[in-house]
Amino acid sequence: MHVPPLVEPGPPLTAAQVARGSRHLLLPGLGVDGQRRLRNARVLVVGAGGLGAPVLQYLAAAGVGTIGVVDDDVVDVTNLQRQVVHGTSDVGRPKVDSARDAIAALDPDVRVVVHALRLDEANVDDVLRGYDLVVDGTDNFPTRYLVNDACVRLGLPEVWGSVLRYDAQTTVFWGRPPAGSGVPAVQLRDLFPSPPPPDTVPSCAEAGVLGALCGQVGSVMATEAVKLLTGLGEPMLGRVLVVDALRGRWSQVPLVPSPRRSSAEETPVPSADATHGPSRTDGAPRAAGAPISGAASVASHPLDDDVPTVTAAELAARLAVDPTTVLVDVREAAELDVIAVPGATHVPLGRILDGSGVPDLPRDRPVLVMCQVGARSMVAARALRASGVDAVNVEGGVLAWLATRS
Repeated sequence: MHVPPLVEPGPPLTAAQVARGSRHLLLPGLGVDGQRRLRNARVLVVGAGGLGAPVLQYLAAAGVGTIGVVDDDVVDVTNLQRQVVHGTSDVGRPKVDSARDAIAALDPDVRVVVHALRLDEANVDDVLRGYDLVVDGTDNFPTRYLVNDACVRLGLPEVWGSVLRYDAQTTVFWGRPPAGSGVPAVQLRDLFPSPPPPDTVPSCAEAGVLGALCGQVGSVMATEAVKLLTGLGEPMLGRVLVVDALRGRWSQVPLVPSPRRSSAEETPVPSADATHGPSRTDGAPRAAGAPISGAASVASHPLDDDVPTVTAAELAARLAVDPTTVLVDVREAAELDVIAVPGATHVPLGRILDGSGVPDLPRDRPVLVMCQVGARSMVAARALRASGVDAVNVEGGVLAWLATRS
């Protein structure tokens, strides 16, 4: 689906800008006109951490004229494993200052607007207003919903990504596109209707994250931003890219607007936390259908209601009375080495999404699906239900199950 350019062409390029952007100028569909659009563009990057770092670098290198950076954190030595816009000499400095200097080193013509603050309901609209596009690389749920809801109110498109351990997701939201544009009105609340309960999803500091994966996903996010700004190609609207780094698999999950979603005005969002680093979510697409191997999306499947759930206590009780209960663990093998639920069948999330792990699962009885905290299993459950499996998500995952045994 083609989307018109977000930005009009700016002034003619200078000789230095022509030389710097020469490889872009050679590209069909981009060329001089597209480069002038990039120079005229205003992009806000929320979070100068694991995802924000490569996004900032590649947007600056692409010649985006104005880049805003939101972050209230300082550089820590533990950031350097993945937040490549910062260096050892930046430890202790505000991330926005470090990012500003790195962008200036790449292209001094890029104007950097520093927002050294914590977004909240009082300031978010004022910060976002005036930009053409928002890129969300934050690391906590309150800020993600805060940014999403502001983008919906302001009619701004949003490039979104998340990374945890070896898994990642990225997509493009536009909760309120221009009337008559034909752009699907999808937003974060179609993917995750509401934030998970506090402390149910581990942070990167608790669970770890593969640094190079942040670079992969951040580069995809920067590419989507360039496409939207210039009208190039087909943006990732209505599709979620799911990355399984350990298996080297990239899958797509359909995302459609939900008629049951709450609007930003109807659903209050808790006050935002700090904005830095990669996402603290391992994903749970709300309107996700099967992977692109061919099954219908949830939107057209008879099992398109919300995925049923059971608590960890209910799971423990069911396992105690019925040893034939079908329980599928979608975590990675390394996670099972730490703790595994007896009797569970191991089918990694990647095999659910690419379809290879689906045929062996029964169709005549419920299949309970679990992961570490209940988020990845929701992704799997929706894909399984789109394929005709009566999947049930285990809330809280293995961590909640462990709590029932203490």
